[in-house]
Amino acid sequence: MVARSLTLVVAITAACSGGKTPRSTAADTLTERQRDSMLARSRIPGARGVGAALRAADSTNARIRATDSVAP
Repeated sequence: MVARSLTLVVAITAACSGGKTPRSTAADTLTERQRDSMLARSRIPGARGVGAALRAADSTNARIRATDSVAP
């Protein structure tokens, strides 16, 4: 009886989902950079490391752009 009830609940939940996958949420409107930036500002353990990685990537990208824009 319990297995039958559980199967029914799962079937109803799947039917009510509208065919949307778990990735089709409002959070998907954010870019990866925006999500990482939000994470870096949080109090989650390791969040400071995400912020440091973002700053390092920004610095590297800025150096690459500066090098590419220099005329020989």
